[in-house]
This record gives sequence, C-alpha cells and structure tokens, in this order.
Amino acid sequence: MTIDLQQLEEIQAQCDRNQDYSALNSLIQVVFTNPDQLSKSFPQKLGGSIDGSIGVDKQHVRQAFALLLRHCPPQVVDALNRSIIQLLDLITRSKDIVDESYIPIFVILFQHDSLFETQFGDMILAKLLETIVVLPASVQDMLCEQLTCACGQEEDLTMDDSIAVHDGQEAYPSNQEIQQFQHILDGIQRFISMRLRNKPTPDTTPNRDHAVVSATKCLAAFYRLNEKRRFVKYEAFYNETLNEQLEIKEDFPQFKDRKGFSFCDYPFILNSATKADILKVESMFQMRHELQDAFFRALFQGVNSPYLVLEIRRDHIIHDALYQLETKSTQDLKKQLRIQFVGEEGIDEGGVQKEFFQLIVRELFDQKYGMFMFDDDSRLCWFKPDPTDDHLAISEYKLVGMLLGLAVYNSVILDVHFPLALYKKLMDVAVNLQDLRQLDPGLGRGLQQLLYFEGSVEGAYDRSFQIDKDVWGCINTFDLKENGAAVKLTNDNRQEFVQLYTDHVLNQSVEKQFSAFREGFNLVCVDSAIKIFRPEEIEQLICGSSDLDFDALEKATLYDGGWNKDTPIIRAFWEIVHEFTDEEKKKLLFFATGSDRVPIGGLSKLQFVIAKNGGDSDRLPTSHTCYNVLLLCEYNSKEKLRERLLTSIGNAEGFGMI
Repeated sequence: MTIDLQQLEEIQAQCDRNQDYSALNSLIQVVFTNPDQLSKSFPQKLGGSIDGSIGVDKQHVRQAFALLLRHCPPQVVDALNRSIIQLLDLITRSKDIVDESYIPIFVILFQHDSLFETQFGDMILAKLLETIVVLPASVQDMLCEQLTCACGQEEDLTMDDSIAVHDGQEAYPSNQEIQQFQHILDGIQRFISMRLRNKPTPDTTPNRDHAVVSATKCLAAFYRLNEKRRFVKYEAFYNETLNEQLEIKEDFPQFKDRKGFSFCDYPFILNSATKADILKVESMFQMRHELQDAFFRALFQGVNSPYLVLEIRRDHIIHDALYQLETKSTQDLKKQLRIQFVGEEGIDEGGVQKEFFQLIVRELFDQKYGMFMFDDDSRLCWFKPDPTDDHLAISEYKLVGMLLGLAVYNSVILDVHFPLALYKKLMDVAVNLQDLRQLDPGLGRGLQQLLYFEGSVEGAYDRSFQIDKDVWGCINTFDLKENGAAVKLTNDNRQEFVQLYTDHVLNQSVEKQFSAFREGFNLVCVDSAIKIFRPEEIEQLICGSSDLDFDALEKATLYDGGWNKDTPIIRAFWEIVHEFTDEEKKKLLFFATGSDRVPIGGLSKLQFVIAKNGGDSDRLPTSHTCYNVLLLCEYNSKEKLRERLLTSIGNAEGFGMI
C-alpha cells in the first residue's frame, strides 16, 4: 500500500465527518513504518517537473504533512511521529545495505514542516540525522542534492554569476534552491544550538553529545554540496554556540591522535577565531615540547638553545635572516622565536619580534627590491615572473615563505597584501578567473568580456594562443599551448584561452618562485592545524583584519593600577579615541601592540590592557608591545591627555619606551 495527497485528503475528510480517525491512523502506521511503501508514496504525476530520478512530489508531501499536523487531532499527530521513529529504528537496525533506494524516504521525512521545531527536534530530527550519518558518503551527497532541488530548473544567470560556470563550477543555484538549502541548514544549526544550550549536565561538552555529533557529520554532506554550488557563504556553517562551548584541550588531542570524534575533522563548523585558538594551543604545546627536549639534550650533549634565536643587524636584516634561517633544522623552527638586534638591549618577549617582522616585510616587499610586482588597481602583489634560475632569488622566496610560516606559528600579524590565490595555492585549492580578477582587475575584466563577446572573436580580436609580457623591462613572448602562435583565438576555443591565460599568470609563470615560497612555509607549518583552515581564514590569520571596531576593544579592555572603566581619565581616553580618524586609530594600535592590524576574531580578542604609570606628569604615554599594555600617567586634563597621546602615536617607530 502506498499513499498520495488526494487519497490522504479523502480519508481525512471522511474521518472528520465520522469523528473517527482510526482509518487514518491505520493508514499512517502501515505506510510510514514500511520503507518500501513509503519510498513509493507521493509519486510525481506524469508530465510534471521531475526532481532528478526519485519521482517524489515534494510539494504534495509538504501539503500532506500540513494536513496531518494542523488539521487533525493530537492522536493522529502522535501516530505519525511514532511511526516515523519506528521507521527510522527499523532502517538503523536493518542488515540490508542502505543505498540510494532509501533517498525518497529521507526526502519525504525532511518535508515534515515541524521537523525543526523544538518539541519535535529531540524526538524525530535527532533520530533522522543519526540514521543519515550511517549512509555511505556518496548516498548522503545524492540525498543533499535531492533535498535542495539541485536537479531542478535553473534560473537565468547574470554575467557576474555565470562566470563561475565558465570557470569550472557547477551552475549557479536558483532562488528556490537557495531558500530550500538555507531552510535545512538553519534548521540543523538551530538544533545543534538548542541541544548545547539545554545540555543534560553542566559537564556535557559538545564532543559528548551524540545528537550534536550526528548533526555535525550530517552537515558535512551539505557543506560538500555548497562548495560545488555556492548556495550560501561558507560562514553560514559556523555554529557560534558550539564555538563558545568547545573544549579545545579535549577536542584537539583527539584530532591529533586520531582517537574519538573531533570537530577539527569537520572544520566548516568552527569559526576562524576558534581555529586560531586551536593553532595557538598546538604551537604552545610544540614550543613547550622543544623547550623540554632542549633541556634534556643539554644534560647529555651540551648546551642547546631552547629558543630559535636570530641575531639581526638592522642594516642587513634580509641577509642575516636568510643566512641564519637556512642553517636551522625543522626542529629548530618549531622553537619559540627570539629576535636580538645586534648592539641593542631589548629582551624579546614578543615586541621585538613584531618589529622584526614589520621591518623585514617592509624591505622584502619594497618594489625596489624586485621580488614582487604590484597592481595599481587592486593594490595587491604577486611573484615577479623571472625566466632565470637565480639561486639567491629562489632562496629569498623560500625565506618569505618561512617568515609567513613563523608568523603563523608565533601568532604575529603581517602587513602583506597577497590575493586570495596565494592562500588557495598553499592549500592546494585550484585557482580560477575570479582570483585573477582580484589580482589584476583590468586583465580579469578583459578576459571576462572575451567570454561574453557576441560577435566574431576571430575577426574582432585577431590574436593567437601566444601572449607578450613585460619581464624585468623586457617584452617576452609565451605560448599558452604548444605552437600557440599557430592557434587562432575563436568563439569555440575562447574558454580554453581564458583558462590557459589564468593558469599562466597564477601558476606556470611563477612556478619556481611559488614552489620555493611553499617549501619555506611548509618547513614551519606542514602537518599542523593549519590544514583545518580555509584559504580565506589563512589570509585573516596572517594579515588580520582592517575592521577597526573600537567599541569592541573598549568592552574587552582590562585595567591595572587601581583604574577601571569609570575612572575619569579612562572615560576621557575612550572619548578621545572614538574621535580619532581611522589612521590615528591604526597608529594607536601600532604604538600599543606593535601592529596596526586587527587579530582574527576582532579587537575583542586583543587582550588590551591600560595601566597607570604615575600621577600627572609631562611624560609621554609608553607601551609594552610584548603584552599589549598601554601605560598612561594620570594627566590632569583631557586636552593634555589628547596632546600627549597624539605625540606618542605619531612617533612610534622602534622598539622600547619613548
């Protein structure tokens, strides 16, 4: 026996007239407890729009659930929910292989319009998700496609959207598909959040909640589909409640040792701030291990520094860093970094290394140095194509990679301006035309216009698969494919031309430079928690953010020396700072912390401290950039505080007290 909407409506109407719902209860129990019968119910009518190959009329299913849940007495609703749970138990216990033939059943159950409501979540949704996660990954992927109507009719594409299709991605989803995807994603996210807020015992962590674990595993299939179709931004998969409650010291060791469930295996649900904390915990653990190892080696093999110490002359910063880092082992690079500027007394507790990174990055990325080229429109830099095999130049690219790796490992933010393509390449994610458009907007627009040119490409463009590029002031010619000069650009091969041109700029022309860069980066970061990051998140980790939310900084700031947020000078300080221009705010950040970039997670993560440095005085404010501490005298007027503060932040170069 199967069921369809018309049959259900007729039986429900008859039960209403007789005020006897036993026939409806029996029908529900027979159909909704039998996998074979339910999978063949609510068939798509001939001539209708078919959803892929499953043949389920989802609109009719939704109407059927609405009829049962809203227009029938509680006994019918109870019979329906008990039958669904019985069905899921039967599928879970079945010794038969659960394959794609079960997809119609899950598609039908997901149309239950109370599925994501609190009173049904623990009863049905938890069981449904638990059942789905035991399916093979390929079946889960097929189910997600059917649930989001991914096989349905597509809408017209705008030029900006459809470029993704030409660039190797699948067709852009329709509004209906996006809404359906968002509905399911939001429902599962609410379920996870409610479970965590209403946990059975105070010590129940997310890792120990079986329903939360099942829901997270289920989300993985939706995430894979979203990576192909781009229904929503990747941030929609973050669950803030889970991130707040996650016990990193419990979760990360399970990930590292491959013992038990770890959310690090499902990193899409972790926000960038949590991932940064995980990386910091891993780095601290590794540094502590190297410290202990150095101590024991010293007992038996002689003195061995527990730190990665670099002695740097300010006027030879690149040479000294390159020479010393080349001699260090991978094990040495895992030690905590300490910088000693020759002839200076500064003890590096974090502030000196911030200055070191700032100075060496400024010099390496200076256009006069010639390692990178800069686009005037995007203000981004890229590896300079170089046809020679200059060993020193390649070593310097390796040094830049090591510096980025050391910055990540030592939690230092760098003022570098690479496009997202660099971080995608580091994570072995394919680059595309969108990435070229970010790096070189002019070239990207030109290639995009080529794709959409409606006339004769051969007649209008009159070019081959050969391009000319300026390399160190000389025009060099490159074939995009073998015998490129003999291959005319036409309407039929323009897609290939765009793909090859993109590949040339972002991959082929800088292969040696990038390989050296990645080698240096991996010397520090290979086999680390960096692999749980998306390219966009690595960019945030390395470069920080430019979001100057000083309200968040004020709320998170701590005070020392008897001051608090209501002390008059503190109130005056924040009144002054909130009146600063963005440039002045950046200078204040640089003066107090050694960097004008905002850490991943925002300024609330900065651990900023304002400390009392005596009574009224003409002395300037000073700072301990190692600890993000700003020291203020208790100036006798707001005007004096403003003048002293502006003087300090305007002269903030160099390590040490002003």
